[in-house]
Amino acid sequence: MTSDHVDVLIIGAGLSGIGAACHLRRDCPGKTYAVLEARDAVGGTWDLFRYPGIRSDSDMFTLGYSFKPWTAPKAIADGETIREYVRDTAREYDVQRHIRFNHRVLHAEWDSATARWSVHAQRTDTGEPVVWTCSFLFACTGYYRYDEGYTPPLPGVDAYTGRLVHPQRWPDDLDHTGKRVVVIGSGATAVTVVPAMAERAAHVTMLQRSPTYVLALPSRDRLADALRRVLPAKAAYPVVRWKNVLMSTVTFQLSRRAPRLVKRMLRRATTGRLPVGYDVDRHFSPRYDPWDQRLCVAPDGDLFTAVGQGRASVVTDTIDTFTPHGVRLTSGAELPADVVVTATGLNLLAIGGLTLRVDGVEVDLADTVAYKGMMLSGVPNFALTLGYTNASWTLKADLVAGYVCRLLRHLDRTGQQVVTPLPPPDDERVPLIDLRSSYVLRSVDALPRQGANAPWRLYQNYARDVLLMRHGRLTDEGVRFSRATRQERSTRAEV
Repeated sequence: MTSDHVDVLIIGAGLSGIGAACHLRRDCPGKTYAVLEARDAVGGTWDLFRYPGIRSDSDMFTLGYSFKPWTAPKAIADGETIREYVRDTAREYDVQRHIRFNHRVLHAEWDSATARWSVHAQRTDTGEPVVWTCSFLFACTGYYRYDEGYTPPLPGVDAYTGRLVHPQRWPDDLDHTGKRVVVIGSGATAVTVVPAMAERAAHVTMLQRSPTYVLALPSRDRLADALRRVLPAKAAYPVVRWKNVLMSTVTFQLSRRAPRLVKRMLRRATTGRLPVGYDVDRHFSPRYDPWDQRLCVAPDGDLFTAVGQGRASVVTDTIDTFTPHGVRLTSGAELPADVVVTATGLNLLAIGGLTLRVDGVEVDLADTVAYKGMMLSGVPNFALTLGYTNASWTLKADLVAGYVCRLLRHLDRTGQQVVTPLPPPDDERVPLIDLRSSYVLRSVDALPRQGANAPWRLYQNYARDVLLMRHGRLTDEGVRFSRATRQERSTRAEV
């Protein structure tokens, strides 16, 4: 068993983890750090998902890093381009040599006597146990299980003789050319897969139990294209970034304050994209209000184009049973299928399933309260990245990484060693994530909570968080700073 020590240990080498490492390189150059990654490649989501059409659901001017301008032509980018962007960033900031691949973190134990975490991992390639110690633990693990997507019970599925696949584990050998395809689901993945597969399939049917809101957006950003002709990338990028932040903020706030108006606007936009007489209310008008669940994006209206051209169709119904050659619906209709794609969602998983113990006591995440949306009450020297539900993930990840660097510099400046978030003084607790999506509702009771007021409340507002996390006080009623109860000689590893 091997053991090493660093100042900061980052878990995850995806978009958030690489961004966190870059912030440390920029803002805390004297700190040693390492990145533990369970898989064998950089990229996280953008390396794991390989299904047809995989792309961002957010524009890359906000999903990209604040310090690394997005220069590719399309604002809504494909997965391969995003993966290369993350890897190029890692190379530019010399992060690669700090990454330890094939290291799955299992549990971490905090010792107040030494003000250190002992992080227990296992090599996924050899099975060897590995222990790291660190002064600060930073979980950049995303929000879902990487090893398994969610598949609900599918009646009669054992009788089906065709190909059954889940987007999270897309087989390399699947050729759907000329095949009849049924995609089960109506979320972001289904909205992405259907038009992509329809380019080569005989026909693709999106089978949904209930509809979702789908918003057509241009894949290119006109302002970005114009500014790039007259400004360097570093000057144009923040302008477009803030323009898109403000547009998404206005859309979200309008959806909350005037949901009926936004419903009408979305319905009108959808109707204009589909053939005359198409049943928009049945297939594209949900019962819930906009932003009770995330809006799905169709770049350049690709889903509507596929439906309008007859290459794809939408069926709103429920499954009675699978048959040997397809799916029979509750209505009695049968959908023939050579391939069935279960785009039925993710399994939500906080901090990568990592078990935390503080001075020998296991932390129940459901009993903790999030501080500034990035630390947990009663858990010292620990931060996690949880992106926005109403905007790009990286906007919040960028703020969290910057705030961690501010905390580390504050500890050094004041001679303190430990920062511990405190629970709010009142007893009011609400779910940490305010979406009504099925994947959230299945797991919300196992997640940390949030309080009623700042700094324990998540406002889902980037502009507000910029003021709070880049310029706000580090010392407030929500945290306690202290020192280790027993000093121990440091054994740093140069990694």
